[in-house]
Amino acid sequence: MGLRSYLVKRSIYTFVLILFVITLNFIIFEVMPGSPVEAIASSGKLHDESQVREVIARFGLDKDVFTRFRLYAANMLTFQFGFSYYTSQPVGNEILGRVSNTLALVGFATLLSIVVGIFLGVVAASRRGGFFDSASVTGSLVTFSLPTFFMGLVAILIFFYYLHWFPVGHDQPDVWALYPPNTGTIGGVLGLIGGRLQHLFLPVMVLFLFQYGGYLLLTRATMIESLTDDYILTSRAKGLSEKTVLFKHALKNASLPIVTSVALGIGFIMSGAIITETVFSYEGMGQWILRSINNADYPAMQAIFYIIALMVIIANFLADVLLGIIDPRIKYG
Repeated sequence: MGLRSYLVKRSIYTFVLILFVITLNFIIFEVMPGSPVEAIASSGKLHDESQVREVIARFGLDKDVFTRFRLYAANMLTFQFGFSYYTSQPVGNEILGRVSNTLALVGFATLLSIVVGIFLGVVAASRRGGFFDSASVTGSLVTFSLPTFFMGLVAILIFFYYLHWFPVGHDQPDVWALYPPNTGTIGGVLGLIGGRLQHLFLPVMVLFLFQYGGYLLLTRATMIESLTDDYILTSRAKGLSEKTVLFKHALKNASLPIVTSVALGIGFIMSGAIITETVFSYEGMGQWILRSINNADYPAMQAIFYIIALMVIIANFLADVLLGIIDPRIKYG
């Protein structure tokens, strides 16, 4: 099967999988205990029977289950997520207001973890049994095993309480709520970037320390297996530099499981980092998801669970295509 036929087949399979996710997402919230009306009423916004009827009609809760599913599926496919039970604001606007913070935090930490983890994994595999290998593996296992809330609290204690280098939390300086930076000048733009980076440093550092170890250990394991192959001995016998042998030949053939792991890591970026964002009071998707769960905000939860699943599905689709490009031995079938 050629690449074009494979892409068509995978696209159809991906679309069917998306429909399955939509169906499952709808069923989960239909069978959950409790009533959506009770969830809205618990916020204290309903005071009489007329308001209850108005809310029921607004959210389509007066329709039968098949009609609700049809409308829900159409809305998910067109990214019309409805209104939040808790804030009464469009869910899409709630997501847009936080997605930039999450992409800045989780996106940057994930990309940094991938680059550093893969690089250190290659170096550790090339020096197997040496001091660098032992130190990098031990360090990655330690940071990978520590809870993120513990590392966050330690980071706050050291860098905020003792050294006073970085702020304790939030995604921007509190003073910006009253006096936002003037982005019309170069100084204002630099101040904006500097203020955001200051507040990003500690949570990004915590997420990086937690994530990079997984990529390091995976890269090291796959590289050790590749470095024992005959073509590596042949490459070295030809006089190629060690850098070329490691990164151009060995890493390329060892990258198949790494690509899959990277795709999953990128696919889950939109899920945010609930614990880290809570520790640092960072207004991102993770904290919003936690708030939506606590408030039984069904439309918000349905939207974000669907978006996360959609990103993972797309990331896996791209990973499958990329694997075929990297390794021509993989046959599309």
